[in-house]
Amino acid sequence: MSQLAERPENPSVGKPDPHESAAGHVTGHALYTDDISTARTDVLTAWPVQAPHAHARVTAIRTEAAMAVPSVVRVLTAADVPGVNDAGEGGDEPLFPNEVMYYGHPVCWVLGETPEAARLGSTAVEIEYEELPSLITVADAVAADSFQGKHRVSRRGDPETALAGAAHVFSGEIETHAQEHFYLETHAALAYVDEGDQLYVQSSTQNPSEAQVIVAQVLGLSSHEVTVQSLRMGGGFGGKETQPHGLAAVAALGTTLTGRPVRLRLNRNQDITITGKRPGFRMSWKAGFDDDGKLVGLKASMTPDGGWSLDLMEPVLSRALCHIDNAYWIPNIEVQGRTVKTHKTSHTAFRGFGGPQGIFLIEDVFGTSAPALGIDPAELRRRNFYQPGDTTPYGQPVRDCERMPAIWSQLRQESDFAARSAEVESFNAAHPHTKRGLAITPLKFGISFNQTSMNQAGALVLVYKDGSVLINHGGTEMGQGLHTKMLQVTATALGLPRSAIRLAPTRTDKVPNTSATSASTGADLNGGAVKNACDQIRERMADVAAEMLGVDPADVEFSGGMVSAPGASGASGASGRKLTFADVAHAANARRIQLHAAGYYRTEGLSWDPETWTGTPFKYFAYGAAAAEVEVDGFTGAYRTRRVDIVQDAGDSLSPLIDIGQIEGAFVQGAGWLTLEDMRWDTSDGPNRGRLLTQSASTYKLPSFSEMPSEFNVTLFTEAREDGAIYGSKAVGEPPLMLAFSVREALRQAIASFGPAGRKTDLVHPATPEAVFWALDQARNAARRTAIPGEPARKPTLTGG
Repeated sequence: MSQLAERPENPSVGKPDPHESAAGHVTGHALYTDDISTARTDVLTAWPVQAPHAHARVTAIRTEAAMAVPSVVRVLTAADVPGVNDAGEGGDEPLFPNEVMYYGHPVCWVLGETPEAARLGSTAVEIEYEELPSLITVADAVAADSFQGKHRVSRRGDPETALAGAAHVFSGEIETHAQEHFYLETHAALAYVDEGDQLYVQSSTQNPSEAQVIVAQVLGLSSHEVTVQSLRMGGGFGGKETQPHGLAAVAALGTTLTGRPVRLRLNRNQDITITGKRPGFRMSWKAGFDDDGKLVGLKASMTPDGGWSLDLMEPVLSRALCHIDNAYWIPNIEVQGRTVKTHKTSHTAFRGFGGPQGIFLIEDVFGTSAPALGIDPAELRRRNFYQPGDTTPYGQPVRDCERMPAIWSQLRQESDFAARSAEVESFNAAHPHTKRGLAITPLKFGISFNQTSMNQAGALVLVYKDGSVLINHGGTEMGQGLHTKMLQVTATALGLPRSAIRLAPTRTDKVPNTSATSASTGADLNGGAVKNACDQIRERMADVAAEMLGVDPADVEFSGGMVSAPGASGASGASGRKLTFADVAHAANARRIQLHAAGYYRTEGLSWDPETWTGTPFKYFAYGAAAAEVEVDGFTGAYRTRRVDIVQDAGDSLSPLIDIGQIEGAFVQGAGWLTLEDMRWDTSDGPNRGRLLTQSASTYKLPSFSEMPSEFNVTLFTEAREDGAIYGSKAVGEPPLMLAFSVREALRQAIASFGPAGRKTDLVHPATPEAVFWALDQARNAARRTAIPGEPARKPTLTGG
């Protein structure tokens, strides 16, 4: 039994506590970065000058006209940078570029007394460009041999021989589109310098430590001269892991040059045209099955679109390659991956971080192959689940894989899957122009950073002599409830009510060298660090309490704000005496006992060799399954999700109310990526080549109430304690997003119902109503040809998909 996973009696963790800022969120009292900046009366606003070309060389910048605009204070250019003119750690992201790499690339920034002055100043800056050839699509980049990052290969067994000997061989090609994060709060930063020349940056970032590094790098400072704080974010989803730091550096540069505080807040159009997305992937596969429906071999390629710089694309590709197996045993496999470089925004982290694209490929394999095999898709998936003793293609044992069939069975029972499948079949037989589909898909998702060194965290816990507690940790709050969980962890570890504990904003001068809050590791890493700090303090206080109670320190218990020794023996009256936590804290202070501690945690048991593509990159796997039912209109391709049922393995949940909300939100975001969010760039050779065409909510369709399932049931898998994780819990931030494949596969089945049995149904991404219409139209054409041999297919008169 792991000490980290053990829970005392009556713990605070496991209770359905509300989000710590919930009241502030709904009343407007919760402050965000730009709220803080608008409270300053002397603050300047930074505004970008964006390039009107996808690829061009900057030949001249003239700022005189901009400086003549009333209330414009300064124009920031590359000449103003005292340090390194780069906003990334890889050296390929110039903050002020002399070569424009995407349409909308900020070339310089205008500082104004007001946002309007800064905006008007930006329109007055005169920039001359020499336009250069541009690569907009993955196909463009592949043809031009435009790659970045390393070529990676994941291989096991002999896939060539397996495919040659397979009874059934299928192949497919699919291209996924990008996805916009569309967090409610756009990117924002505020920078100012105090009287001691200490630079303070308030940033809406998931990674304050990296923001500190980038700001120091640009300004030529040491890290200890820069303090970065992240109070809270209005959403992040990975889009604020690396992307905010150049913006923070612009604000920091402005304040050091002017001596005035500088705020930078992108409006929605700027945010969506400047910052990176979930990268689109072009993928192809060839899969072999035996007569029993067992997958015997797979060869595949994955080509992600990285945009203009590498950013986080290497680890994104790594996670995609490590998740192509999803929940399935593939004895012979080879997957190749390489990132292309295009003239688009630098694509970046997004919830799931490559995992969704990897799982997309394997679910496409099963979804398209099942009809040709004559096997029900749910049964085909079940037959290929991992079994105890199996390992992943990269060699990691698939621990607890027996949870997958248990979750599958529970979900089928709770969703009444068999009876509803029969109902769907009856409905489809009776309705020629409306069809339903009911699909179930599994999930296995690895938790930890693929880069082993990032799996560490720190915390600082302070106990005051009145018994109140202040905690600092390195994780950031973006609405996901991490701070709520850390309050519950602290309350459990110190045996206190949650009301006795306050949490301070995340700052680099309290906890240094932290990893980003991403990869679903926030609670695991920071929870371990917080508990470590609390355990140090509790051990010291136990010695003091033992002296006060006349018992052995091992007999001292902390619970409900009281300190006692109920199991003590040999000490007169000790078992009945109780002290308050505050009494012990006061006594410890009087005895000169330290009441604060720096906690630290690192995930043990991890190893990874990216050259051989082998190791144990993940602490554990999170399992889950979802069943989704959809109804499709055969005249328009419009559809609605009638019902969704989910069973998710969250271990022994730290905070069930938070976790269920995360599962629901992740699922809906995944469904948006798979079925609605169609991001498009201008690929013409005209003057707007490379311009993002979907740059607002009016042209980029997001999930809303109308896309929510009429019935939405979420169940946490029980008896699922994760030994070795904080209080037995598991991550829930990213995994449930991939449960949304059940919606896509239900749409595939509904579309197939318009055509003949056994026909392969291809479905493009995203599966918008238009895409669904053309797919079902092809199915109807196939049905007509089957009914009347020799009749030619009706040609569509519009361009679909």
